[in-house]
Amino acid sequence: MDYIRAAEVLPQDLIEQLQQYVDGAAVYIPKKEEGKKAWGERTSTKTELAKRNARIYTEHLSGRPIKELAEKYFLAEKSIQRIIRQERQKLQVTAP
Repeated sequence: MDYIRAAEVLPQDLIEQLQQYVDGAAVYIPKKEEGKKAWGERTSTKTELAKRNARIYTEHLSGRPIKELAEKYFLAEKSIQRIIRQERQKLQVTAP
């Protein structure tokens, strides 16, 4: 997040009004709802995690134990179980 000097973008009377509430403090002004991006839209993290989770599910279906998957992917066994459950539910929803 970059900081912008208020004097460069706001009228003086608005700055004076703001100073009544916060004098000399940094104020965060959130984006409008329509300007917000969902988690993972700016990077490929969301896609990469989806691919990883699909691999975990496929390996589990081919017989790899949960404990082994947890060690391989550096996750807790409970996390592997959750991923498997979510992937199974995803496939059930998309199945005809």
